[in-house]
Amino acid sequence: MRDLRILFMGTPDFAVETLKTIIENNYNVVGVITAPDRPAGRGRRLRASAVKEYAVSKNLPILQPTNLKDEAFIEELKKLQANLNIVVAFRMLPKVVWNMPEYGTFNLHASLLPDYRGAAPINWAIINGEQKTGITTFFIDEKIDTGHIILQKEVEIQDNNTAGALHDKLMVEGSLLVIKTIKAIENKTVTTKEQPKEGKLKTAYKLNRDNTKINWNDEIHSIYNLIRGLSPYPASWCSLYNKGEEISIKVYNAEMEHQDHNFDIGKVIVEDAIIKVAVKKGYVILNKIQLPGKKAMDAKALLNGYTFYKDAKMG
Repeated sequence: MRDLRILFMGTPDFAVETLKTIIENNYNVVGVITAPDRPAGRGRRLRASAVKEYAVSKNLPILQPTNLKDEAFIEELKKLQANLNIVVAFRMLPKVVWNMPEYGTFNLHASLLPDYRGAAPINWAIINGEQKTGITTFFIDEKIDTGHIILQKEVEIQDNNTAGALHDKLMVEGSLLVIKTIKAIENKTVTTKEQPKEGKLKTAYKLNRDNTKINWNDEIHSIYNLIRGLSPYPASWCSLYNKGEEISIKVYNAEMEHQDHNFDIGKVIVEDAIIKVAVKKGYVILNKIQLPGKKAMDAKALLNGYTFYKDAKMG
């Protein structure tokens, strides 16, 4: 059995669950690398990453490099004498870092590779209407999410799952898969398989202003999947045209109503404290939306202080 000295790299909440599980399984974590503190909130005060906050609570050595190729940082890494690097929701590593430990560097990715390589695998699996996704551990190589696969586990996507709900499910399952991967490396039983180099793959493109906008001319299921696939972050959005005013709103929660109608696409209908938008072969009911400069509210609360006029339309 190998005596492991683990260096953990990660930044958001998704990574904390894995680090926590590693610690609870009594593995020797000799250091944690996370993003530098960043200004946040109205006061723009420096805020530590979720991983740093947890690492501090466990008195773990912490490094927060701005440049992963910096010679001083590389020297600090060597001093830690880690023989296994574990990466969860971090940035791309230079070869000098991932090639350093004796037993390699492996990453946890929130999809069934090779599908959904990239920055937003959880969101795109839902946006594309997938019924299953999963998690993968793999050894890092020169490219993004292309290394040899170690372990995978399928996870079902429920019809009403949001990106937030799926994130939490994969976060827990991922932490358990990392432990299995560590044990295989520790016991010298680890095996890998090469990722396919040919064939059409689904991609987890970086989310931006363009690909998070609702197109009300899409099919009803596509609109619904986009909304839940971007909830709670970064949230889908669209333009609302109401009494000559155009504003940008965010949509966090919706449901579908299949029904024939003669309304124009995008028409807003308000009935009995319910806000719905006419789409092909039905309506999208808006349960939780956010107006500019306001908090996200459910439909009933929003209608207490905001009026949709007869000409109201989404675009």
